[in-house]
Amino acid sequence: MQIQSKLPNVGTTIFTVMSGLANEVGAINLSQGFPNYNPAQRLQELVTEHMAKGANQYAPMPGILPLREKIARKMERMYGAILDPESEITITAGGTQAIFTAIAAFVRPGDEVILLEPCYDSYRPSVETVGGVAVIHSLSAPDYKVNWGEVAKLITPKTKMLCINTPQNPTGTILRAEDMKQIEDMLRGTNVLVMSDEVYEHLIFDGETHASALCFPDLYARSLVIYSFGKTYHNTGWKTGYCIAPPELTREFRKVHQFNVFSGNHPMQAAFNDFMEDESQYLGLPAFYQQKRDFFLEAMAGTRFKPLHCAGTYFQLFEYGHLSDEGDLDFCKRITREYGVAGIPVSSFYSDGKDQKVIRLCFAKTEDLLEKAGKALERL
Repeated sequence: MQIQSKLPNVGTTIFTVMSGLANEVGAINLSQGFPNYNPAQRLQELVTEHMAKGANQYAPMPGILPLREKIARKMERMYGAILDPESEITITAGGTQAIFTAIAAFVRPGDEVILLEPCYDSYRPSVETVGGVAVIHSLSAPDYKVNWGEVAKLITPKTKMLCINTPQNPTGTILRAEDMKQIEDMLRGTNVLVMSDEVYEHLIFDGETHASALCFPDLYARSLVIYSFGKTYHNTGWKTGYCIAPPELTREFRKVHQFNVFSGNHPMQAAFNDFMEDESQYLGLPAFYQQKRDFFLEAMAGTRFKPLHCAGTYFQLFEYGHLSDEGDLDFCKRITREYGVAGIPVSSFYSDGKDQKVIRLCFAKTEDLLEKAGKALERL
């Protein structure tokens, strides 16, 4: 049998490669983006309680209504957005499923989707799986600033969607209100949709505020906005997120969603609904993760790596070009083997493998592990 791959250039992800190497040599794994600590004990107990109460079968396709209502209240409080939980909020099987569904629901063969690279590695495969064409605006270290004038030049009659991410993985940069207004102005009068990946909405530092697409009515009117409970409550393995979009976009999103996963994890939804009564669990996240960022930077201060500014997420970028001429993948593999710390080469987030000798390390770890990693890399 001859099989023609839809993704001929896609192999094993860099996260699997580096985590596998870390496991092989017993290295500290700062490569993959997940915490090494558990979610709140009460949240875990709530899952068990709802399982015992019978929340073990399919949830309603859009998600349980009480949770959608709770999300609507949160978004009104956080961003002033007035949302209809019935027609604008859909619970998904994680943020990545929501991203794929948002793209699959609207992108047809030959449609163009603008990506700002480096970007989360699921975007391009999602576009290409449904026959879309990725159009790239490449960002550069050290600030990875978006030139919206150059992005505007990429818009053609074939452009279906622009994908944005704030706070941004892997760079740790954020889009501010002026950026969102520029996007609003740039797309006015077009039929271009926006997929706004905001899974790190609460992981934003130094007194900055999150500029959500929900805050800009003209932008929200064309947007599918993606969120993640896993990033908020330290349980990425629970694979629960949600998509917020205007009713006409939500209708199309749900057409794909219902035949993709039908519905998200039922006991987790019920637990999140109860747990969201405690607003401090997400309102305290900026301070919680800023403290981790600052602790990690202090732990790395004795190394010769050059940190780039991290305004959000739980990823810290470091330049190493003054230390080695190696490509970033080879460099990451070497420090994993020789110094016992695994990171991710930022070139893996570019379609063309653009290598600026920058690596990404995850600081969503306990302080003892971060301190140990810093000590190990001081030897380099």
